[in-house]
Amino acid sequence: MAGKSTAKLSAATAGLPTAARAKIRMYRQGLGDCFLVTLPRQHGDPYRILIDCGVILGTKKAGEIMTQVMDDVLEETDSHIDLLVATHQHWDHLSGFIQAADSFAKLKVDKVWVGWTEDPDDSLANELQDERKKAISALRLAGSAMTMAGNSEGAAEIDALVGFFGAAGGHSTEDALKIAMAKADVRYCRPADDPVHLSDPDVRLYVLGPPPDAKQIRRTLPSTRNPETYGVSAHLPAADVASALSAEDCNSPFDGLRPIPFASATGMDFFRRRYWGPNEDAPAWRMIDTAWLDGASELALALDSATNNTSLVLAIEFVADGDVLLFVADAQVGNWLSWQDLFWTVDEKRIAGPDLLARTIFYKVGHHGSHNATLREKGLDLMKNLRVAAVPVDHQMALDKNWDNMPLPALLEALKATAKVGVVRIDEAPAEPIEGIACTDLYFDISV
Repeated sequence: MAGKSTAKLSAATAGLPTAARAKIRMYRQGLGDCFLVTLPRQHGDPYRILIDCGVILGTKKAGEIMTQVMDDVLEETDSHIDLLVATHQHWDHLSGFIQAADSFAKLKVDKVWVGWTEDPDDSLANELQDERKKAISALRLAGSAMTMAGNSEGAAEIDALVGFFGAAGGHSTEDALKIAMAKADVRYCRPADDPVHLSDPDVRLYVLGPPPDAKQIRRTLPSTRNPETYGVSAHLPAADVASALSAEDCNSPFDGLRPIPFASATGMDFFRRRYWGPNEDAPAWRMIDTAWLDGASELALALDSATNNTSLVLAIEFVADGDVLLFVADAQVGNWLSWQDLFWTVDEKRIAGPDLLARTIFYKVGHHGSHNATLREKGLDLMKNLRVAAVPVDHQMALDKNWDNMPLPALLEALKATAKVGVVRIDEAPAEPIEGIACTDLYFDISV
């Protein structure tokens, strides 16, 4: 990948329409989301929306790459955007605000939107954030314990998922979000809010998620009997996993740091007499084992998915003809299902969530094309007018993380069968030109 100064249009580039209603720039930074939406105005500069800006932990030269992205945003927008949307607290959506901090500091932002789940005055938001912090703390301890006990494979799995919240001992997603929210006045977005109508450009902005219901936020996987998504899902995690791995759990044999390697402890007389019983000095409950870690992987997956379900989902509607651009971030099953019951009254007309899906012409594919982030009958099947599906995925990086089905082949086939113009993914340049889509090493420009 190269910065804008050196990026050249590939051979697989079609000319962009000069009178496009919108241009969506999907950056090709790696496994992560960063979208710049440009909406021309009749008078003055275009209205610009930046939706997320991040790349997954472990990406090589991440700081350099995200600085190239942010510098391109500065150049493209003349260092000014109207709206910054930070969808949820995952590193691959927010890291650029830290990794490209010097460049981001130069960007003027008029408004910042985040989900209601970040509202410090909302009791459910505080409850969810407290759960997340405790779970992250417990999982970091579990990863360390697995390493000390020689379970490097299990530790790597835990670390990869906890990495969505930042590097241990380094910056966190909470840090990145605070930097973004400090740029301008913040709106905590709720699906019940009236759509925001911008007269110039003539569009409406609808908030579809996150749902204001803890049960829907925690519903992250499809049903086992009648799956709502594509492909096969894993089993739901046990309900008591979080409490079993609570940071306050007193059943673990050592404190949180586990400073003495397991193999070394087995050779020390003190531990042999006091921890490898049972005998008078070593009751059975004190025996050292890793049984208390058995639920760590399930907790990590549950935490990751529940955070995905706090995604702020945005639909941009062109008032003139009703066409919709849909940005779902990493929304999973419960978030999607909640849209079925949403409706707004606009100009004395009832606009429902499924109506917006039916009029969607551009779809930012959820969660990098994962199996649990695009519904079938209540999602893609409704998008009869879909023209372009954009998948922000890097399959090689996904393989490195042991996520073999990212993107899910069955979902890609469904997208290709539905999207009339085509499917674009950031890790592949089109073999042939696609109408209205330009490709460089740094981004795709998609005009609609």
